[in-house]
Amino acid sequence: MFSSQTSKIKYSYNKIREVKSHRVGELFSAYRDILWDDGRHKYNVSSFIGEIDEILLGERFSAFDQSTLDNLIGTLRQRGNSNATINRKMAALSKLLRKAYKMGDIHSLPEFRRQKERAGRIRFLERDEEARLFAAIKSRNEDAYRLSVFLVDTGCRLGEALGLIWNDIQEHRVSFWITKSGRSRTIPMTERVKEVIKLPPSEGRRPKGPFTKLSQAQFRAIWNDAKAEVGLGADDQVVPHILRHTCASRLVQGGIDIRRVQMWLGHQTLSMTMRYAHLATNDLDGCVVVLETPRGEGLSGESSAFASPLTTVSAAAPTQKGEATAAKPAKAPRKSSKAK
Repeated sequence: MFSSQTSKIKYSYNKIREVKSHRVGELFSAYRDILWDDGRHKYNVSSFIGEIDEILLGERFSAFDQSTLDNLIGTLRQRGNSNATINRKMAALSKLLRKAYKMGDIHSLPEFRRQKERAGRIRFLERDEEARLFAAIKSRNEDAYRLSVFLVDTGCRLGEALGLIWNDIQEHRVSFWITKSGRSRTIPMTERVKEVIKLPPSEGRRPKGPFTKLSQAQFRAIWNDAKAEVGLGADDQVVPHILRHTCASRLVQGGIDIRRVQMWLGHQTLSMTMRYAHLATNDLDGCVVVLETPRGEGLSGESSAFASPLTTVSAAAPTQKGEATAAKPAKAPRKSSKAK
């Protein structure tokens, strides 16, 4: 107890407990099922944390300091990891350490700074590439072909399509409830999608959903065989996710505004959708008209594609004012009040 005439303070030490040291791998084992749902992402995170634990040589710690984090990032960069890959690995580590900090397993956290990523080129399928690839897929497996058409026309993720059940499809729309962002969305279906979600007549029990007969591993194996057949085997960007990029690119090139494309794809932030904004080149066509107009012309509002009512000069106004001035009769001279 500490007391004085003006204040009284009581210190309590009942909640103080010993902080033990842990390995990164031990923390992951303790909290992985709480922080991450089962699936491909959790598998990737497990690989990330395993690599980090290996770089740290299994070191035990009660505080993860800034120098340890900086050395970790430096080692990943020396191994050839891009900034985008480092960011994904650090995001997993940050999530794990924040949970451990809240639970009292560690007593300090470093500052995680996002590495600057380059805006790489986005690969998407041309119409002829799609036709050749889909034909090769169809020759191997009809269900894989139906899934491919569904992916390119809806732009959904592979896991979202495989998780569909029949109740998610109502009239002309499909709803995705199991999404990466955790936010459900509903989009209309194209005529082609309406056809491919219909199962061919077969004997036996109806599956739970239109694509539940396939697994991700099965579809990827069929995809890789088909792309090798059509001459795309050496292109490492031609993966199933390219169908999502293709859908987004076609929407933007077709004149759909970025906000609607974001809603269609289910992006959590608009910045994710802005990767496709450069494809909306039609919005800049009016700039060419302005640049090709000779100097001194096109100042009026009618000749400029981007004229503003606040900046356009009206050429008629001075003329009208001049005409009005000229038409105004001259005043008669005033008579003197003094008599001569």
